[in-house]
Order: sequence, then C-alpha cells, then structure tokens
Amino acid sequence: MKKIFIYILISCLFFDVYSQRRKNNKNVDPTTTKEEKISLSALKLRNIGPAFLSGRISDIAIHPKNDNVWYVATGSSGVWKTENSGTTWKPIFDRESTYSTGCVSIDPNDNSIIWIGTGENVGGRHVAFGDGVFKSTNGGKSWTNMGLKNSEHISKIIIHPNNSNIVWVASQGPLWSSGGERGLYKTTDGGKNWKKVLGGGEWTGVTEVIIDPRNPNRLYAATWQRHRTVAALMGGGPESGLHRSIDGGETWEKLKTGLPKSNIGKIGFAISPQNPDVLYAALELERLKGGVYKSSDRGSSWTKMSNTVSGGTGPHYYQELYASPHKFDRLYLMNVRILTSEDGGKTFTQLKEADKHSDNHSITFRDDDPNYLLVGTDAGIYESFDLANTWKYYKNLPITQFYKVAVNNAYPFYHIFGGTQDNGSAGGPSRTDERQGIRNANWYKILGADGHQTATDPVYNEIVYGEFQQGVLHRIDLNTGETVLIQPQPREGENYERFNWDAPILVSPHKPERLYFASQRVWRSENRGDSWEPISDDLTRNEERIDLEIMGKRQGWDNAWDVGAMSNYNTITSISESPLQEGVLYAGTDDGYIQVTTNDGTTWKKIPVTSLGLPNRSFVNDIKADLHDVNTVYVSLDNHKEGDYSPYLFKSTDMGNTWTSISNNIPDRTLIWRLVQDHVNKNLLFTATERGIYVSLNGGTKWQKLPGSPTISFRDITIQKRENDLVGASFGRGFFVLDDYSVLREMSSERLSQEGALFSTRDALGYVPKSVIGNTGADYYFAENPDFGAVFTYHLSKSYPTTKEKRVKLEKELTKKGQSIPKINWDAIDAEGKDEGTKIWIVIKDENGNIINKVKGPNKKGLSRVAWNLRQSNSRPINPDNIRTGGGGRGGWFNFGPMAMPGTYTATLHKEYDGTLIKLDGPINFNVIQLQRGVLEGMSFEEYRVHSENITSTQNMMAKASNLLNESIKSVKAMRLALSRSKIENNELSKSLYDLDNELSNIDTRINGNSAKSEIGERNNPTVNSYIGNAMRGLSTTYGPTGQNKQSLEIADSMLNKIYVEIQKAASKIPELKVELEKIGAPYIIGN
Repeated sequence: MKKIFIYILISCLFFDVYSQRRKNNKNVDPTTTKEEKISLSALKLRNIGPAFLSGRISDIAIHPKNDNVWYVATGSSGVWKTENSGTTWKPIFDRESTYSTGCVSIDPNDNSIIWIGTGENVGGRHVAFGDGVFKSTNGGKSWTNMGLKNSEHISKIIIHPNNSNIVWVASQGPLWSSGGERGLYKTTDGGKNWKKVLGGGEWTGVTEVIIDPRNPNRLYAATWQRHRTVAALMGGGPESGLHRSIDGGETWEKLKTGLPKSNIGKIGFAISPQNPDVLYAALELERLKGGVYKSSDRGSSWTKMSNTVSGGTGPHYYQELYASPHKFDRLYLMNVRILTSEDGGKTFTQLKEADKHSDNHSITFRDDDPNYLLVGTDAGIYESFDLANTWKYYKNLPITQFYKVAVNNAYPFYHIFGGTQDNGSAGGPSRTDERQGIRNANWYKILGADGHQTATDPVYNEIVYGEFQQGVLHRIDLNTGETVLIQPQPREGENYERFNWDAPILVSPHKPERLYFASQRVWRSENRGDSWEPISDDLTRNEERIDLEIMGKRQGWDNAWDVGAMSNYNTITSISESPLQEGVLYAGTDDGYIQVTTNDGTTWKKIPVTSLGLPNRSFVNDIKADLHDVNTVYVSLDNHKEGDYSPYLFKSTDMGNTWTSISNNIPDRTLIWRLVQDHVNKNLLFTATERGIYVSLNGGTKWQKLPGSPTISFRDITIQKRENDLVGASFGRGFFVLDDYSVLREMSSERLSQEGALFSTRDALGYVPKSVIGNTGADYYFAENPDFGAVFTYHLSKSYPTTKEKRVKLEKELTKKGQSIPKINWDAIDAEGKDEGTKIWIVIKDENGNIINKVKGPNKKGLSRVAWNLRQSNSRPINPDNIRTGGGGRGGWFNFGPMAMPGTYTATLHKEYDGTLIKLDGPINFNVIQLQRGVLEGMSFEEYRVHSENITSTQNMMAKASNLLNESIKSVKAMRLALSRSKIENNELSKSLYDLDNELSNIDTRINGNSAKSEIGERNNPTVNSYIGNAMRGLSTTYGPTGQNKQSLEIADSMLNKIYVEIQKAASKIPELKVELEKIGAPYIIGN
C-alpha cells in the first residue's frame, strides 16, 4: 500500500508540475514579431470531400410541420440542415466550440427552437467529447451554449409538450474519467439553470429518457454505468437500470420486478405510441449477452421476451430501440444490421438492407407514411419509402471520418489516400482538370472494413499500402485493383502480434522498397512487404490488461469486461526514421514509452514519458525525426483517455535525453494528433489537433490556427513536397488542402515591413478545363479545385483608402466620441467622385520583358491571393459604348485573350494612383508548363502565336471598317431625316440618300448577316463575322488552330479588304450630300 501511495504521489507531482508549466507558458508574452501577428486569412484550407463515403450519424429530427426540413446530428461533423429533403445540405454548427454531437430535438411548441446535445452518444474507442447543451431560437442560424459543459456525452433531450421552458437532458457523462455532469438534468427556465434529478455514482450517467405522450409528468429513464480506458471497456455495472418518475422527474423509482439482478450495460428504451402503458427495453448483460424485456403496466413488472442484443462492435456502439408509430409491437433495434420484431421482442429478424451500409444508429419515422424509414449509419443517411425493400443513399453529405492521410507523386495532380472510420480506405485526386471540380466519381475505394494508416510508394504511384483495424496490412496495386496481404506474422512458437487498432507503417526515406511496421515490436521489410524480420523485442510494458485498474480499481473477471472491439493494448503507435542517417529509428507506444535506436534496431533505449513530466501512461500519438538535424526529434502525446485534455507537444535536440515543451499557446482541450516539418525551412512546423491545424513559423515558440476549416478534429497531416501542399485528414469533414504554403517560408519581419511584398509562387499548369457531366441537379456533389493558373500571394503593410473612405471613417470616430463633424465642403465632396483610389496590380511579363497581362488584386492590409488565368490581355478592339466587354458585346471565352505560351515569366507587385504605376516588389520568376495530353499532335506554339496575331490584325481591321460603316449609316439616316424636315423639295437629293442608305445596308448584311433571318432564327449565309468567329475557335484549345480555322481567317481577310474599299467609297459621298442639304436650308446635323 505504501508503494502504491508513493507512486500515485509522484505521478500527481509530475502532472501538477506540467500543468503549472502550461499555465506559466500562457502568461508569458515574449516579444511578438510581425510574422507571428500576421493574419493568415488569405491562406485558406480547401475542403475536397469526398462525400461518397459520408460518415457517422447520431440522430435525425424531421420538422413536425414540414417533412422537407431535417436536422442531422453527426458523430464528428457538427449539425447539418436540409430544407429540401436532402437535395442540398448546410452545416449550421461550424463555429461552435465542439464538432461532436449526440442528439437533436425540435421544440414541439415552437419549431424554431432546436436543442443539441454534444458529445457522441456511443462508447467507442474513437469518440470525441462534447461541450454541453446548445440551443437555437431561429432554426439553427445561431446557437447559445446553455451549460452542462462537463457532461461530455449527451444522448437524449426531451422538451415538455406544453411548456418550452421545461427540458430534460440525458447525460452519459465522461467516458474516460469519473465525475462530470452525468445523469438526468432538468430545467424549468429554458436552460438558464439546471437541476440534476437522476444519477448514480461517479461512473453512472443516463443514456435514455422517454415521456408518456398522455402525461408529461410520467417519465422513464435508463442509467448506464461505464468506463473506457486505453486498455479496456467496462461496459456495465450494478448502477445501470430502468427508472420511473410520476412527478416530472423530481423523484424516481428504480424498476426491478422481472429485470435481471446482474450487472447491466447499455439499455435501449422505448414506449409504445399505440398503448403508452407498454414499455420495451433492450438490455446488455455481462459477456455481451442480453435480452429484450417488455412491460404492460408502465414498468411495474417486466417479462423477458428474448435473448436478443446488438452485437458487432458491441452494444455500447448501438442498442438504440425504437417502437414503430404505425404498428403495435413492431420494434427496431439498432445493430450492425437492424433487427426488427413484429411481436414485441419475442422474435427478431434482420431488416432488409440490400445496397445499404451497416452499423445503424438512428431511425426517424413520418407520422403520415407507415412505409417510410430514415436511417442514420456509420456511412451517412439512407431513406426507404417501401419499408426497407429498397434504399436511397445520400451521397452528398461530406462528413467522412479519416484517421490518416498519405499522398503520392502522380502527375500532373497527385492523389490523396486515407483510412476511414468503418468506410474502408479511399483515394482520389487533389484536383482535377474538370470545370465542375472534384466529383465523387473521381474517388475510389482501395480497401474495406475500418481503414487506418496508408502509405505510398515514392517510385510507383500505383502502389499504396493500406490496412484494416488491428494491423491487417495490404499492398494495393491500383492498376489491377489487387490487394496482397503483407501483415507480418509471428514465428513458430511465438505469441500473437499485438497490433494497434491503427498500427503505424513507414516507408523508409532511404530505400523505397524498405518498409517498417509495428506491433509490440518493430518489423522491417526489404522487399515492399513480401517478407519481414523483427528488429526489436517487445518495446511496450507487456501487461495483462485485465489486471489494470478500471472504474478506479482492479475489477474481477466476472464483471462487465468488453475488449472484443478494442484495440490491442501495449502496442507501438508511431515510428519514424531519420532521413539524414540510416538506422536512427524512433518508436512510441500506447502505454507511455518512447524508444530510440541508433544502430538499426540492434539495441533500443527506453524513455518513459514521465521523463517529460507527463502522466505515466500517456499515449504517444506521433513521433517525428527532424528533417534537418539528426539529433532532433518531436513527439506529440495524448492523455485524453485518462480524462486529461491538455495538448502535449515536445522537442528534443539530443535524441530524447532532454525535452522541451513547444505546445505553448495552443489552447487547452486541443489534443495534438500529428506534427510535420517543412522540408526547406526547419522552423516551419504544422500540427494536426482536435480543433484544427496550427502553424508555427519559429519552431514552436508560437502557434497560429490556419483558417478555412470548421471546428473539426484533424487526426493527421502530411506534405506533398513537389507542390508544397499541406494535406490534412479531418475526422468528420474529409480531406483539406492548403495549396502552396511556400509563402510561409518567406515570412519575416523584414519582408512584412515593406510597403508591399510579393512572395514566390509555384509553376503554373496550362490546360483547358473540360466538362464531363451535364445538368445533374442540385444534389450532385463536387468539391472545389484550387484557383486555375498562376496564384500570387502578396502582403501590404497598409491599405490605401479613398478620400471618401477617410472622411467616412473620421465622421464615425467623431460621432462615436459625441463630437460634431466638420462643415460640408462641396468641392471636396465633388472631388471624392473623381478619386479612383489606389489600385493594386500584379504585372506579368514574358522572358523578353513584354507585358503579357495585368491582374488586379485587393487593396487591403495583410495577405492577399490572386490568380492569373494564363491568358494574355484581351487585344480585341474596344468599343467606347461598351467598355465592360470590349467590342462586339460577346461574352464567354471571346472576352479572354489568347493562351499564354509555355515559358518563363516574371511578376511584379505595383500600386497605381492618379494614373501613375509604382513598383512595390518583385520581380519573381515562375514557369508556365503546358499539359499536352491529346492523342493527336497539335499545332506548334509558334503557329498558335502567329494565328493569334493574325486574328488581332483582322479584328482591328474589322473594327475600323465597322466603325466607318456604322458612322456612315447613322449619318445617312440623320441626313434623310433632315431632308424630310426641309421646306424645299429635292427629289434628286432624296433619291441619292435613299440609294446610299441601301448600299450601306447591303454591306452591313455581308458583315453581320440578314437581320430578318436572325429575327426568326433562320440560318444566314457565311459572313465576315462568322468567318472571324470560326477562326477564333482555333485559340480555344491547346491543339491550336486547324486548317479550317486558318482558312476561315483568310476568307474573312479577303472579304473584309473588298468590303472596306466599298465602305470607303460609299462614305466618301457623304460630305458632298451634306453640302447639298445645307444649300436647301435643312436642319444642321451634329457630328461628322
């Protein structure tokens, strides 16, 4: 006992020291540099889905007065709303403090009031914790946290049917620790205050509460005693049970008659809508056994109907019980496959679930349709209109839970791979050459079951490594689709290998065919997994998990143990090899050890995490050897499965002998899952956390959260080095990409002190985006591609307000201070209208110094990003009457200039004020690389250039001719009007003007076509304009101008040359005819 006390005391001291260290770090405010203060709002993470796998659903509520409106609570992706029965979705919980939700309820008295219970309502190994109860009074537009912040897992909310202020909340309480706000809570003032009305000891919460539809004072509740650790789950206990209240929850009676006296686990609980005296309960009993019980006397006595219990992962993951609103004694029990009973639980059969995912968690019914089912699963939402004979799947809800991520080097667009919670492993492109973006159809599954870590071969982009849970490792050939099992196997006479649920795999940075994999020991393969050799002994504590404490003490064998769907314990969770020196390897375990070898596994040095000042068994989430210094290593640790939600991130510069915390200003309750280091700048670090991705520009001294993602957990991040992309695997929203983060390498106080700074950019890929689908409807999912072309990032140390903006700002400041604003100055107000302000330009030049185009950027302080579409400036003639579109008024691609040729370009940053262009920074160099992927070889770039220049010449000539023709037509029509108002009759002059008007009209028809035909849609014979239009099509593809395009331009030139002579001849008659009009005293004609 004395030894145990000393051990506990030492552990507490370590923990207290570290906690105090974190508090002290938060109070320290070292000198903040400009790069630490800069807003990164321009560097937004891009969500790329996918949605074809979707993700885990906790609960669904259908609006009682509008069947098209649904609210969906998800396990790891917040809350979603649809107003059109799932055609489109909107996330409505993205800016709240948690992403994990367990239940959703609509107030029956006021349907604009929505309640959300946060924290998943299951007991799985991967669940996130919540932040209490949230309430919206406007249909989900905004939310207020109403308290119970220490509940962590809320499974049910009931609103009084006649009084919106009375609400009951069933809180399961913390899964990983004792205490917290667990039990049944009641409010009588709409959530301002809460009273605990039911609950057991420190391990027991409430998992279900139901209300008698005839009498809201009669309530029933199910309590659940449970505790999960890294090692095991104790899924039940003597405090689990059924309870009844007849006074609105103020007092409770535990129901016992006919119910088992043994330990009870999770309980599914339902009331018959047809006869509310009838209750049903699905009980989990010891050793994963169970039974369905029925009461016909409001719970006073119970009859066991069958031994049915949900299975698979275990009842803790399912076990919700529903009574059909349409047929008495019809039950639905959530399970891997839904179990249904037509006789009150005596017999169960499996519901028809063809073409539907397994792992069911919720069912929602419609009162007016007995054949309707809306089911939430681990793979999203399924809907049936024929009582489960057929199912519709909503593959437009992007809530996939990815554990890990890997990228390959496919060109031109690399692919991203990852393993998901219960939806296998999948891969897809980081971007596409399609106008629509990245579609579900661009993604593909590579492995089934629960997907976990993936890795890619640096030589063969078609080789991917993926695994099921418990380290079932495969090598996947994307060309054939074949998966080869390559999991290391124990030798004869050895015990089974203890692979973690998410076992680590590593491709050596020194040899692409060398792999490392880990169980309780580290394995190495020199032939891509065909054979393996262990290079370590057991690097863990190698304990018997049943002997470890759970629920605060060592438990007997006969208690409610559940390790069936647990990870193995005493396993290696992370491995890393130094890219600078072969044989330097690190391994981290789930039981508090860091191990290092400098001789390729011959000997290992054990480093307990207590040497870092951490609790004894802290879980090593990630360990990373530094890319620039062989002696430096980083480790992120996690103790949340002991109820400790602090972020732990450490750095060692002596191979683990001493450690320094670098979590610094990362907020509490922000677990750290992964770390990556930039391959160019050793001080540029990224970390994946429970609440987003953080970046440090100074080696971990200070951290800043990257913008562009909702409140979501990122379980992994990696860097695609060729593209300088950061790729994150979120546990609830799929993959995110930070496109070309290289600007972060160049951040320095010196650069940011400049008036303007233009940062380096990566090479741009030139191609014509293609369309591959038609009008697919609003439910068709696609994610965004990055901006097309060359993307420029610049920083302005200040913005440049206009004189009006300055005046308005001053007036607001004076008004706020209660002071009078200056007297009006009319000259100043008039000048404001003429002030064009300061414009920001990126000027692009070719390698010969010729200006190719200018791109306008935002005039704002801080970082901005703009894209050049790889088109030259539009050289079409400009019509003063149509400034916005240029000449001719045509939209679409006619308003783009020709494509920029492949080659080297420069970009400079300028500001323009009062017509003067002032250089701020640059030039930077970049290349435009043309993707030539056609089967047929197109025209040369020189032919494209020549054709483009010839078109410009023809367009200029056309504009000149059209302008002369149009002015002549207007002049003649004005002259004919003047003649009609003359007091002197002149038939000869009238006939001359009439003939000239017809002559000009006929020329116009040859240029633009017959207007009468055009009016009714009849085809015109070829005109000058139609030939020019066909010639311009030769500039719209990378194939270049065809012979037809060139011939059309030749015909247009020939016709135009003849027509222009005719226009000049006709126009030359106008001055003489004007003189004749003046002689007869006709009204004066303004203009030429």
